[in-house]
Amino acid sequence: MRSTVAHIGFWVYNIDMSKVLTAGQADAENLVAHWFYHSDRQTFVLTGFAGTGKTALLRHAVCERLELVPDVSAAFVTPTGKAATVLIKKGIPACTVHRLIYQSIAEEQEIMLNGKKVKIEKLTFRRRENIDRRIKLIVLDEASMVSDEVLFDILNFGVKVLLCGDDCQLPPVEGLNSYLHSPDATLTEIVRQEQGNPIIHLSSLAREGRHIPYGNYGNKAFVLPRRNFEGERRKRLLVRAEQLICGLNRTRTKLNDEMRAIYGYEGLPKDGEKLICTVNNWEQYIDGAMTFNLVNGIIGRAIDPFYDEQNCMGFMQFRADFLEENCPEALPFDAGIFMNGQYRYRHGDYFEKFDENGEAKGAFTLNRFEYGYCISCHKAQGSEFESAIVFDESYAFKEDAHRWLYTAITRAKDRLIIVR
Repeated sequence: MRSTVAHIGFWVYNIDMSKVLTAGQADAENLVAHWFYHSDRQTFVLTGFAGTGKTALLRHAVCERLELVPDVSAAFVTPTGKAATVLIKKGIPACTVHRLIYQSIAEEQEIMLNGKKVKIEKLTFRRRENIDRRIKLIVLDEASMVSDEVLFDILNFGVKVLLCGDDCQLPPVEGLNSYLHSPDATLTEIVRQEQGNPIIHLSSLAREGRHIPYGNYGNKAFVLPRRNFEGERRKRLLVRAEQLICGLNRTRTKLNDEMRAIYGYEGLPKDGEKLICTVNNWEQYIDGAMTFNLVNGIIGRAIDPFYDEQNCMGFMQFRADFLEENCPEALPFDAGIFMNGQYRYRHGDYFEKFDENGEAKGAFTLNRFEYGYCISCHKAQGSEFESAIVFDESYAFKEDAHRWLYTAITRAKDRLIIVR
């Protein structure tokens, strides 16, 4: 039987056995091993701050201590495709929770479109009755983004589940997550290679709700007042950053417009422009191996877009920023948001299609995108960027202000600018 976990390329496991676990990591690994071999409890919850080596511990505990094989006896899953690529880049095969536990069923439906009945083939998703019997452990990373409802679906398979996450980050956009509130083990020690990282220092201040002074933090992180972030310096830094992150929609819109002006773009999205998907389309795969779906939060580039402006729609190839290939087929998308700031098809996600003789033959799904130069912190959660500029609008999130800022800061791996 083929594993329900996606096979992604040819995996070569290179676990560095010379790496010594910290005392806290070793204690947590012992607890994981005891739970896996001796406990009847189905879940184990591991939490830890940014920089405490959660991923390294997961890999060592699962592959070496438990002697499970990723993609065979252990399934590593994440809430988003982008989060899965973070594990993949670290040598761990991973897929989305959705791909592991849900199956698609094609159903023919009739809808009213333009005053006529049109047949469409729509995929509905149901929880699988079972998963690959070889899977002895499901490892759910970035668990703070997953609601209790989805966790309940995972637990219904009866397989042990190791949940890993950072309870200090923002909660799920929809639903609640109660599991991380009662961890079985918590990592608090910053691992050696991260001790001098100023981003980790700033994230600690944010997590604890402490004031972050303006200044230069080791030439890797800067906290600047808005009045000093202007002119040519501003333009130079905006272009150099891999990702801009903010909190308010009006700020996001202004920054995306500013970036387009810097690059000389105007009108509808042009070839190579940075876009972010804003709805889930579990029917659409964005890679030839049919591993990743086009889901909310995927960032990529528009490739060779063209438009039917009369009908406020467009078609494009799309290349996700974590893939080296274009989407296998041209994606139809709602161009109304780029033309007048409003979605053209508010009451339906379908557009009528015709055969060569002009006869209506059904309908296709319209995807939705927005410019992705600047995105919200919620959209950035679960992703990593080499460099980021964070426009600090944490004040808008009231009781979650420190969570917002902590989450935004920890999206940056190497270089960070906070503007406030």
